[in-house]
Amino acid sequence: MVSWYREGNRGTIIKVKVIPRSSKPGVQGVEGEYLKVRLKSPPVEGKANRELVEVLAKVLGVSKGQVEIISGVKGRVKEVMLSGVRPEELEDLA
Repeated sequence: MVSWYREGNRGTIIKVKVIPRSSKPGVQGVEGEYLKVRLKSPPVEGKANRELVEVLAKVLGVSKGQVEIISGVKGRVKEVMLSGVRPEELEDLA
């Protein structure tokens, strides 16, 4: 089974596929090897990236400082480091 998350040195790393310019932001669920996240913001000047951090922090109940985009800053597919979040805590997002 392909997983959309793995344990890293500083926390849990998740693979995210963002859908910018959506009417309703939020986590849509898991599709293949990615967590799909809908965002209202357009992918311009980092707006979608900032909203992604806000949405994930809110859904997971962590601070925005614990959510860091580590790859894919300019693409729709990203890897995000979640500091202080255990992999077991992500099961409810699927």
